[in-house]
Amino acid sequence: MRHRKKGNKLSRIRDHRKALLSNQVRELLFKEEIVTTLAKAKETARLAERMITLAKDSSLHHRRLVLRVVKDKETVKKLFSVIAPRYQAQNGGYTKIIKLGFRRGDNALMCKVKLV
Repeated sequence: MRHRKKGNKLSRIRDHRKALLSNQVRELLFKEEIVTTLAKAKETARLAERMITLAKDSSLHHRRLVLRVVKDKETVKKLFSVIAPRYQAQNGGYTKIIKLGFRRGDNALMCKVKLV
């Protein structure tokens, strides 16, 4: 049964989904905005908010937890030194999803995910 299981499977197997979200979160934290489909945007924003919350308490353990997901030392360094201090007084709501319209090829709803 699927009781209390959050998250979207995104029509992918676990390893592919994990790699996809890891790459999207890394790009979001590095560039501070990305364009993707609505379903991917929601999952990416969820995971990015979790990473920013971990980074606000800059302990070695939290740095390693973030590195496990993001997998890029430069992005982790930017997250802990630039992004996390920006949101130190804020509890949640670090990302914003803006709907852009439909993609021409398959009519998928495209969104921009950005850090507020």
